[in-house]
Amino acid sequence: MATDWLGSVVSINCGLTLGVYQGQVSSVDHASQTISLRQPYHNGVRCPVPEVTFSAMDIKELKFLDIQNTVDKPSSVQGAASEPSSVPSGRQGQSNKITHPHVTSSSSHSSTAPITILRRAPTAPANIRGATQATPKKNSVRNGGAAGPMRPKDDECFGDGTEEDLDTDFDFEGNLALFDKAAVFSQIDGTNSHSNRAQHHSTPGEQKPVSYRHDENILEGKPVIYRQIAVPQHVGKEYCTDSGLVVPSVSYELHKRILAAAERWGLSLERRLETIGVCSSQMALTLLGGPNRLNPKNVHQRPTVVLLCGPHIQGAQGISCGRHLANHEVEVILFLPNFLKMQESVTSEVNLYSRTSSKQVANVKDLPTGPVDLVINCLDCHENRLLREQSWYKLAADWANQNRAPVLSIDPSVSEQHQMVEAKWTLFLGLPLPLPKAESRVYLCDIGIPKLVFQEVGIRYHSPFGCKFVIPLHSA
Repeated sequence: MATDWLGSVVSINCGLTLGVYQGQVSSVDHASQTISLRQPYHNGVRCPVPEVTFSAMDIKELKFLDIQNTVDKPSSVQGAASEPSSVPSGRQGQSNKITHPHVTSSSSHSSTAPITILRRAPTAPANIRGATQATPKKNSVRNGGAAGPMRPKDDECFGDGTEEDLDTDFDFEGNLALFDKAAVFSQIDGTNSHSNRAQHHSTPGEQKPVSYRHDENILEGKPVIYRQIAVPQHVGKEYCTDSGLVVPSVSYELHKRILAAAERWGLSLERRLETIGVCSSQMALTLLGGPNRLNPKNVHQRPTVVLLCGPHIQGAQGISCGRHLANHEVEVILFLPNFLKMQESVTSEVNLYSRTSSKQVANVKDLPTGPVDLVINCLDCHENRLLREQSWYKLAADWANQNRAPVLSIDPSVSEQHQMVEAKWTLFLGLPLPLPKAESRVYLCDIGIPKLVFQEVGIRYHSPFGCKFVIPLHSA
């Protein structure tokens, strides 16, 4: 009875693990419950062996694609299983109409070949019998007719490259073992065996690091001296820069002597005002957002800055800052009270500021009622502490404290009394003054005083600014 199915083309589904096999039935063994296929196809790809044997336990489903009775010639059977059909997998139900074994008597037989199935990942092979591969003879019979004109093209496109060993998995662990990570990392760290041997023969004093980090210098430099500024009189307050340099504070009397010595050597008040205006305006532009805020695409969102200035040198410094801000398309509003007589430096700065077409007011009521982007405080005077008692000063200080904008104070007077205007940033000139407690963030401005001028007043000075003109200071 088993011989009746020899030569039939069948499709055996062995589940997800083994996949689907197709081929001609070559033998059926009832005793061992096995079935063998010759010229097998695995998942639509020709197997590299001529015959495959399956156990009944592995078979999930068996379909007959073409039933061949014993009367048919073997050559016809071979022609029926010569090549897989190109029927799409979506039409598998139409091609596999015969799902139960039965015998048909017909003079002509259907040459339906195994269906094409998408290739899967390599899986565990079935029980394969046969050590050598036998290349089956190509038959040109297709659909029961003669050789078609498209057969050579199909063979040229799909006939090569199917004899490869597709059932061999890639050995990831074996290839990973070929990569010696310890040796590679030792070379990166400069601690490989060759370097260790070279360092072993050298004396401890001659040993040098093989590699350097990105923040290390190849050439060894002198030890860094962080206290490079020494003042004749310590006032109890010290600051440090981002690089760790110590910057001591000085009293106002010593600060005034420094400015007087610089003026004798040519650093006039006008030049000093211009330098302070440039540096403080640059800091203000950074606080306003820099290029993210000030660009041609944001002309509808111009920042607004209010300057609170008094009729003294500190007020003139603020007016100079406002002039530079106005030149950078910042909307500036200058508050300066009316006085019958003001210093010449203030008058000249006001005249120059008026050419910017920016707004100037003398009454606090004319200041904006809503919040602005920045308030610059230049109300204090080092020489005259009684200005705090005047009404215009108190009104301006109250307006600044009630406005929600941050405040930048330029060169404020320092005393034991609490600052009338609560500032978020404080900018000192040359050397800082001892600001009580930590009321605001301290910055230092380089106003161009030479080293020998500091030496003239008894200060050993080395510039802490580096590549900048305004640097932040931190409490030491």
